[in-house]
Amino acid sequence: MTLLTGLSAALMPCAAARADDAPAAASASAAESAPDAAGNTAEKPAFTIEVQTANEELKTLLERHNDLRRYQSVPDLDAAELDRLMALAESGLKGLLAAQGYFSPQITLTRQAAAQPPVVRIAVEPGEQAMVEAADIAFAGDIAHSADPAAAEQQKAIREDWALGAGKGFTQEAWSSAKSGALRQLIAKRYPAGRMGRSQADVDEAARSVKLGVTLDSGPLYRLGPVQVTGNRRYPAFLPGRLAQLAVGEPYDQARLADAQQRLISSGYYDAAYVSVDPQERSESEGQDENAAPAAPAAVTAPVQMQVTEAPLKKATLGLGFTTDGGPRITLEHRHNRVPWLGWRAVSKAQLEAANTFIESDLLSMPAASGWRWGALAKLSRVKDDDLTTYNRQLRFGRSQSRERSERNFYVQYDLSRVKGADGQYVTDEMTGDGSALSFNFIWTTRRFNHLSDPTGGWGLGFELGGGITINGKRQPFTRGVARWLGYIPLGHSAASSRLAVRAEAGAVISPDGARVPSALLFRAGGDNSVRGYGWRDIGIARGGITAPGHYMMTASLEWQRPILNSEGRPSGIEYIAFIDAGDVAENPGALTPRLGIGTGARVKTPVGPMTAAIAYGAKTRKFRLHLSVGFVF
Repeated sequence: MTLLTGLSAALMPCAAARADDAPAAASASAAESAPDAAGNTAEKPAFTIEVQTANEELKTLLERHNDLRRYQSVPDLDAAELDRLMALAESGLKGLLAAQGYFSPQITLTRQAAAQPPVVRIAVEPGEQAMVEAADIAFAGDIAHSADPAAAEQQKAIREDWALGAGKGFTQEAWSSAKSGALRQLIAKRYPAGRMGRSQADVDEAARSVKLGVTLDSGPLYRLGPVQVTGNRRYPAFLPGRLAQLAVGEPYDQARLADAQQRLISSGYYDAAYVSVDPQERSESEGQDENAAPAAPAAVTAPVQMQVTEAPLKKATLGLGFTTDGGPRITLEHRHNRVPWLGWRAVSKAQLEAANTFIESDLLSMPAASGWRWGALAKLSRVKDDDLTTYNRQLRFGRSQSRERSERNFYVQYDLSRVKGADGQYVTDEMTGDGSALSFNFIWTTRRFNHLSDPTGGWGLGFELGGGITINGKRQPFTRGVARWLGYIPLGHSAASSRLAVRAEAGAVISPDGARVPSALLFRAGGDNSVRGYGWRDIGIARGGITAPGHYMMTASLEWQRPILNSEGRPSGIEYIAFIDAGDVAENPGALTPRLGIGTGARVKTPVGPMTAAIAYGAKTRKFRLHLSVGFVF
């Protein structure tokens, strides 16, 4: 029986040295065989090495990392000295093989003196690789004694995700990786001061089996304390804490800190942010009876450290873009993070595009301690499609609250839409969306995605509910509702597995006949983020040779996403997609008849979210369309 402890360095005491020396040896060999500046060939090596084994992976390993390589460049190496080096090299070769799980190899080193230079032949019969018989994962510290179900769940998750379970081939690399992965899981939640305690691999060479054992010492439970901010000058010191949404007393969670850091950066007040908790040092017990059941360490409350780099008070941005829905685009945005006397943020934006031109100004207060913020919006826009040009005016005032995974928004809104036909004349027909209205609205959205800007798992759900009264013509009440959902269904358990993205959206405006509900509150479908295979706003109500907005809408999409793997078998950042979309707009629910679009394309991961290029075929129009989009919005 062989017992390996700690980081199992006993498996290969010289492995680190051999690994470090290998590049130097390789360079020396290359130098010896390469021509010099004058074109002359360098001296031949003192001897050559030939490895013979049926296992190609082991052959490559032994060729690159055996101890004899470093002596090939030694001049005047006599036969006796070479024989001595060969005898010493055998133990190093056994160490290399043991690190790969081969503990009973047959190694024969022979020298062919007749060859010039001499040949050292290393013949290896590695035998069978040792297999893991069992893996015992134990816990110490708070996680072992806590009655909190979260601690039990964390133990369960660590055991289930252990990477080197029974039946797997043992290697030093896999053993180290499994321990590192388990420790990362431990310190990611609740226990940032966790450490590896006992660690051993008990090898039965005769049975070619290994029993693994580790003890993960969690240390004390860590709870978040008050926020401590450094780097703030122009914005209030309370702002980072309110934006981060971390509660004093909640258990430490590395993912929560990362989300808080992202919220600070995306808020617009900070160009950079670093959120951390510094685990307090604790003394380790010495001379403790291993058979005694130690008491759980007391919980620690640690302050949350926030280092921020503030964004400029004013900022102007010019942007150029292109979409298949609207064509070339120019945008100009000006941001003032603290308007004088008011203290609110003002974001003014203008966009020039063939299909959608607008100018808007958005005011937003700093968040209160509860997370609620006041906001106001004024917007003028011109929306142009093949048949109609719609001029919209919109005023909005209300309150919003953004939490970790959800958003709520209450607001009063005024909408005015004026519609022109293809001949340039105003179309004052309520069925084209020409009208105005005053409404009260509520929006609720929750996002449970695994990544906010480029999700591959999780789901999101949103509702909009509003009601109001039309102003043009006879005043009529109306109600409006929209529901949307997006979910990802994995088709495997690894990062290289494909997945399904399922999207659905439905909307309805209920109003009396003749009510002139403005176009901005009605529905059209089609385009990059709707039903692909059709142009932007191409799906609507066909009336008198034009396509008008409707009172009812439904769209759905099923998209298969498969990562394209690189040469190492890992996701390359490019994904193949294939999809089928469906949707329709009608004046009553019974008239909704889905129009299909099918297509294929590719997605590329970028810092601003996925960039998608796809070609889709519209079954109704019998035409192909190219669709380009950047970013993820839900």
